[in-house]
Amino acid sequence: MEPAEMNTIPNGKGHEAGEESNATAIKSQADDAAHTARSPGNVEANLVESSEFLNADDKKTPRFTDFEGKTSFGMSVFNLGNAIMGSGILGLAYAMANTGIVLFVILLTLVALLSAYSIHLLLKSSGIVGIRAYEQLGFRAFGTPGKMAAGIAITLQNIGAMSSYLYIVKYEFPLVIQAFLKVDNPSGEWYFNGNYLVVIVSCTVILPLALMKQLGYLGYTSGFSLSCMVFFLIAVIYKKFQVKCPFEDFSHNRTVLGFNTSVAADPGGVEITPEGDPACTPRLFNLNSQTAYTVPILAFAFVCHPEVLPIYTELRNPTKTKMQHVSNISIGVMYVMYFLAALFGYLTFIDKVEAELLHTYSRIDPYDTLILCVRLAVLTAVTLTVPIVLFPVRRAIQQLFFPNKTFWWPRHIAIAVTLLTLINLLVIFAPNILGIFGVIGATSAPCLIFIFPAVFYIRIVPKEEEPMRSTPKIIATCFALLGVLFMIMSLSFIIIDWTSGSSKASSGH
Repeated sequence: MEPAEMNTIPNGKGHEAGEESNATAIKSQADDAAHTARSPGNVEANLVESSEFLNADDKKTPRFTDFEGKTSFGMSVFNLGNAIMGSGILGLAYAMANTGIVLFVILLTLVALLSAYSIHLLLKSSGIVGIRAYEQLGFRAFGTPGKMAAGIAITLQNIGAMSSYLYIVKYEFPLVIQAFLKVDNPSGEWYFNGNYLVVIVSCTVILPLALMKQLGYLGYTSGFSLSCMVFFLIAVIYKKFQVKCPFEDFSHNRTVLGFNTSVAADPGGVEITPEGDPACTPRLFNLNSQTAYTVPILAFAFVCHPEVLPIYTELRNPTKTKMQHVSNISIGVMYVMYFLAALFGYLTFIDKVEAELLHTYSRIDPYDTLILCVRLAVLTAVTLTVPIVLFPVRRAIQQLFFPNKTFWWPRHIAIAVTLLTLINLLVIFAPNILGIFGVIGATSAPCLIFIFPAVFYIRIVPKEEEPMRSTPKIIATCFALLGVLFMIMSLSFIIIDWTSGSSKASSGH
């Protein structure tokens, strides 16, 4: 194993750039067996800050292979599935409401297949040069600009993820407190203000965890977070058969609902049954101004590419085929969960579904015990996930600005505090969750899913093995162009939507 490959850390969430000259010195390798070969050379100059995260014996030189081959196939599937799963699942019902069931399934399937193909490109590029770090693949393909582009994209992507998580805390935490205190109409108390609560949670829970020097302890929360999301899915399916359509708004529409009831009971009126009510009829196809948000939301939901190569490193007896199977199964499981959550959430509320699904349930009964438990589960999951997502952002910043610096507590703390401050400002002043999902999904997600894997593959695979006019490279070129087109179209639609004043992103949640 070449020294440059020692930059990946065992927890699979962050990696150092190390000395850039090492990446270019790695020769092409014919098979995966060469990836497990050990090199006893001098590694201290290459470990930089990552040496702080390796649990190596002081009497033994740390090696990249010291933490290889310890994760089973099933656990690797779980880890990658947990990396894929995020708060994006809360916006999929709204996406289905603005596309229709059939179009949503087509788009979801297309994005899932494209994600699997892009992982194939990453794995093949990694196998050729023996590098299992996204940023280092960028350096191997385009030098420092490639490394910076990959680092910036990962930073934007994870900042978007953390913003969406804290956005959920901002809007759901006050509802949970209201349910506990049985308060119907809060009168301005500070503990019902989501802006105050998100700052308190960031300072008391997230920041202490984000300041930990090792990420291994935080890895124990990933399984619990995914279990919380499974509980959320079960509750969404159950509620579909419990909530009647059209649903009764708990706090705003009592007068209107009373009027509708009297009309339905009046023999001279027209009785509207749920089956005949247009508001209770799901649509197979639906196109409107909000449809522009659907593909970015889906692309954001399937981004797991920065974690693919570290998980590949930890896989027991790793081969490209085995890791591709891990990816396919993980994407398939998440595909089913996404589809079920979107379908049953949409069928419950039809056109009344909001951009954040849990907020819609609170309109029916904010004191519902099951929904309260779901809110607590999701809040716990997303809160404990923020430090894990922050970790690779901090390491990307280290690579870009302090590539050859050893670990230093003041810098370690300053980066975490600065990131959390920036994200809190974004969450407090962002108009609503669509602004986060739409813009971030339309910029960083196409880079990580479409553009970077394709262009890295084209540059890294030798022309002697695959000429530029070969079928695989032609497909990869089309894949990259698709990503560029997707980015331009998505951003254009979102900007037009905002400027026209018809977007919900321009109003309150």
